[in-house]
Formats: sequence, C-alpha cells, structure tokens
Amino acid sequence: MKLISGGVCAAKGFTASGIHCGIRKSRTKKDLALIFSQAPAACAAVYTTNLVKGAPLTVTKRHLSDGKAQAVICNSGNANTCNADGIEIAEEMSALAAQALGIRPEDVVVASTGVIGEPLNIAPIAAGIPALVAALSENGGDDAAEGIMTTDTVKKEAAVEFVLDGKTCRLGGIAKGSGMIHPNMATMLVFITTDVSISPALLQKALSGDIASTFNMVSVDGDTSTNDMVTVLANGLAGNREITEEDADFSAFMAALNTVTVALCRMIAGDGEGATKLLECRVAGAPDEAIARTVAKSVICSSLLKAAMFGADANWGRVLCAIGYSGAPVDVNKIDVAFRSKAGYIPVCKNGAGIPFSEEEAKKILLEKEIEILVSLNDGFMGATAWGCDLTYDYVKINGDYRT
Repeated sequence: MKLISGGVCAAKGFTASGIHCGIRKSRTKKDLALIFSQAPAACAAVYTTNLVKGAPLTVTKRHLSDGKAQAVICNSGNANTCNADGIEIAEEMSALAAQALGIRPEDVVVASTGVIGEPLNIAPIAAGIPALVAALSENGGDDAAEGIMTTDTVKKEAAVEFVLDGKTCRLGGIAKGSGMIHPNMATMLVFITTDVSISPALLQKALSGDIASTFNMVSVDGDTSTNDMVTVLANGLAGNREITEEDADFSAFMAALNTVTVALCRMIAGDGEGATKLLECRVAGAPDEAIARTVAKSVICSSLLKAAMFGADANWGRVLCAIGYSGAPVDVNKIDVAFRSKAGYIPVCKNGAGIPFSEEEAKKILLEKEIEILVSLNDGFMGATAWGCDLTYDYVKINGDYRT
C-alpha cells in the first residue's frame, strides 16, 4: 500500500469539481462541490446521532435505501437545518444535479454545511449546476475539497493505492471539519471514493467498523454537529473480484480505508477552530478496547487539558482528572503518563503519582505543533488512540460571531 495524490479523484472513474455559486458572500470562496462516478456505485453511509438533523441527511438516507449512488452534491455556507422547506430544498438539489448528469435523483447523495437555522435559497445552486457539471475533471478533487470548507483553514485530502485480486485499486477521500466536532457514529462531512468492487452490505460493514476507532475518536469542542455524515462510493472499475464476504481481500480493503480515515482524522483535529496544536492521546495497557477508547476520548475532550497544551504547561494532573471522570473502570494507582513530540519524551506520572521532571524540558516538548499524550493503564494489553487540538483564545473569537 502506498500514499498517492488525487483525493476523491484518485480512484478510476471518478471526477469532481467545486465552484462559487453565490451562497457565500465572498466570491473568493467556493461554496458548491460535486463528485461523480462514471458507473453506478455501491454506497454506504453513517450519520450524526444528534436528534436535530440536517434535511440533507434525511434525504440521503432515503436515497441510499438500495445501497447505490453515483454522485455527491454538497454546498457550504448554509447547513439547511431546522428549515421548514429543508427537505424540499435537499430533494431539489438532488434533482437538479441528477438532471444535469443524466442519472436518477435517487442516486445522488446530498449534503450541506454551514449556519444552522437560516433558509437556503435554491436559486444560486440551480444557476451554478451547469458550471459545476461542466467543471467535472479527474483533477477536480482539490476544488471539491475547497467547496465543502466552512471555518477550515486547509483542504483535507488523502488517497492510497493497493492491490486486490491482482488488480491495482485506489481509495481516496476529502473531509471538512474544524468546529462543532464531537462525533458519535459519524463526523463532520467526509466523502470517500474507491474503484474496488464490493457489495453494499460489506461496504457498510467496513465503514461502520472503521469509524469506531477513527472518526468517533476525534473531538475539537465537544459539540456534535447536526449535519455530520460519512459516505463511501465504490464503483468496481478496478476490476477485482467482488468482495462479498469477510475474507483476506476484505481485510486488505479495511486496511486501505483505515489508512485514509486516520489521515483525515489527524487533519481535522489539527485544523480545529483556533487550534495551534494537534493532540494525540495514545492509551495502552487497557483490559479491553472499550475501556481504552473511553479513556483516550475523555482525555482528548478535557477543556482544561486542551488549555494546558495551548500554554505548553505539563499539567499532567488534568490527564488523571479526565481519566477519573471518564466512567471507565480503571485502577488509578497503576496509571503512567508521559508527553512526547519531535522535541523529546518526558514521563510525568508513575503509578498514579507525580515524579520529578524538568519543567523546562517539558515546555520544550509541548511547544511543538504535534503532541502525544501517552497513557498506560498497566492492566491489560489493549489500546486506543484519540485525536483533538488545543483550546485557544481564537476558538472563542471565531464562535462569538460565527453567524453574524
């Protein structure tokens, strides 16, 4: 397996585009994106568990009842959530895209992201569809990645190449997410494409299994979005024997999927609103994976720890505090904690108690852009990783007037 470029256009038969249609006031920002498969594709999705859901999720779930799709259309700048005509607008977006592409509306995944509770005008979208379709290109993944951004400061793309059944296969994705990120069963907006041939049932199983250790382990601010969705389209154009059971090919596909999703998780966490640092909490020595995940997620979600990391303060007591209220059944007298970055490694806690360490060395380590928080429970052999970011003054500035 190797990392390649191309994002959602890396896989055979996929094109994409992104344009400014007028949803956003700034003409320098793209606000409409399209992904298209030359052939009908198996499609799987997971959705936010927030009871308040964006209309596009309801429409997409209905469209994917047969496990098939051929296109994705997504706008940014408006979430199309809590609108009286939201379902109608989402269905119209699907219909407009389908008509221009010559496919069924039911084969279109529709998504929106942006401000909640503001009406979405279909006019600029309808006017922009012809240009959006005309711009479809095998090199359009970058534009599509830009078209789905809101407060993101960087585009998020990843892709891999691997071999199945003697055939070269590719899988790539794009994501958006910077704030309102605390997923449970999904996250942000993530669109993944692959030319692997796999049944819809196995594709759904692969995606649902993967997110437990990837997207569900990311948190920026503790707020679960109303529009979170992850979708995967698999058009089979690589020519491999269709994956219909959990065999070696399925395991290889899962490994490729996980490589891309972990890369996207790290990009999302590192680009958290106002963030200056990517935080990665690695938990080891847990009696089972569920406990490891609970501990890692609790640490990465701690506002006090996130603030300490912003200030490069090795306040390891906040790690222990977060583990203590996580609800995980752990022996606090066995816990070890250390911090690591490219500047070095420093243990700060042994068997649940502080140990002597150099504050100067710790600060040097914590001033780096990527910080690992290493926790050992010393009570088993299982582990888990969670990703987040520091909490800065700019997070409040961004969200203090996000709507206005």
